[in-house]
Amino acid sequence: MSSTYSTNLALELMGAGDQAGNWGSTTNTNLGTLIEQAISGYTTQACTGGTDTLTMTNGASATARNMFIELTGTGGGTLVVPGTSPNANKKLYFIYNNTSSAITVKVSGQTGVSVPAAAKIVLVSNGTDIITATNYMASATLPSATLSSPTMTGTPIAPTASPGTNTTQIATTAFVTAGLAAAYPVGAIFLSTVSTNPSTLLGFGTWVAYGSGRVLISQDATYPAGTTGGAATVSASGSVSGTVGGTSLTEAQMPKHYHQMAGPEFYPQDASSYPQNFTGFWRNFFGGTPDDSGQAYGTFSTGGSASSGSQNTGTSNGNSHDHSFSGSFTGSATSVVQPYISVYMWNRTA
Repeated sequence: MSSTYSTNLALELMGAGDQAGNWGSTTNTNLGTLIEQAISGYTTQACTGGTDTLTMTNGASATARNMFIELTGTGGGTLVVPGTSPNANKKLYFIYNNTSSAITVKVSGQTGVSVPAAAKIVLVSNGTDIITATNYMASATLPSATLSSPTMTGTPIAPTASPGTNTTQIATTAFVTAGLAAAYPVGAIFLSTVSTNPSTLLGFGTWVAYGSGRVLISQDATYPAGTTGGAATVSASGSVSGTVGGTSLTEAQMPKHYHQMAGPEFYPQDASSYPQNFTGFWRNFFGGTPDDSGQAYGTFSTGGSASSGSQNTGTSNGNSHDHSFSGSFTGSATSVVQPYISVYMWNRTA
């Protein structure tokens, strides 16, 4: 009876009564060479950048049977493992791509797995194609390993760096939260153009709306931190001298009032043409708003055939003067609000 060969590792299976006197040699090859290759064999495979094929020779040493295969050469291209889908040899492959380009390891006609340059990976042929052999590690300690663009899923855990660390070390969510909490301690002010409470945005602290309708000012001895004051508008009242709180008042903002003026004396050029004595003339002076007779601001009338003209209130140096008022009065409110942008303001209390 002729020998047959195992499906995956191509070990020689001797038939009954076959190879009389040669059992020892065949068995030694199976155990000492072929199985040893499959368990712990390390070999190299040159890759040309095109399509290269691993071989699995029946009953004899073969590259594809080795457990660990180092790929050398120019890299790139495809490495095809033995067998034809869906009956390709089922086997583990530890692949080390020791080239400068990615190489795709696959079953002929299939997609396979692209192994990046310098990567070491565990692959398996499932009879249809090459796939990655693992996708889960319960835990791993990699003290000095370099992983090229790894993709992690689930909830990976990493050590949290000390506050203030400024390196390329991974920043955990705990590190980021601690950093933000240090930047916004209790008592901090948070400004935003959205109404969302900062406890939701930042993930920590108790925040309350703060300073509604007010602006911030840097504290000093005059304005201790936390005190409030000021007003959005001012109004004239009582006795004023042209300004209120350092803010000049416009004419419209001043309350109604009158100026008392000293009237000039009038003499006719030709006394014979004016038989009236001077007491026959009268002088009316008006200030502030027009009165019922319709007289305008600061005008006077001499009566009779004399002409009218204007008269300004007399002032001292700089055209300044005081106003006196009788009775109660109020002026129009004056806004003292600077140009502004309204935002949401929050204070951290815990």
